[in-house]
Amino acid sequence: MLTIASLKNGQRAIIKEFSLEAVPLKLLEMGCLPGNEVTLVQTAPFQDPLYLNINGSHLAIRKETATQIQIELIPY
Repeated sequence: MLTIASLKNGQRAIIKEFSLEAVPLKLLEMGCLPGNEVTLVQTAPFQDPLYLNINGSHLAIRKETATQIQIELIPY
């Protein structure tokens, strides 16, 4: 099972599914929804938080939350 936490810098993926209890409402409001594209822009020095681009919105999420969001990689 691939999750956002398993992305490498620059990799793109499509959000597949997640538990609504695991993802804060604020992320949903900012476009973290199934079917949307996500790109890992950068990680912090200790790999937490992750800096993402989700459909043009830039946001940082904790690695703990990123492990709850399943993805499907987009081939290069």
